[in-house]
Amino acid sequence: MTIGDLEVGAVARVIGFSKGSSQYRSRLLAMGVTMGESVQIRRVAPMGDPVELLLKGFALVLRKDEAATVLVERM
Repeated sequence: MTIGDLEVGAVARVIGFSKGSSQYRSRLLAMGVTMGESVQIRRVAPMGDPVELLLKGFALVLRKDEAATVLVERM
């Protein structure tokens, strides 16, 4: 499951990144999206892009293709 699969209000833990996502991985890591970190989906735009999530006490907005590279498990 990825961040892009979650509905508003869902809480999940980051468990990794999909294969072939190296172009996004370093950028996401720099923004605080790290393994084991919990995220909560705050808002999703009407067309599903972008996705706003709460991470480490701050809001982070990801494009749909970026959100699809972050693997998560529900908490």
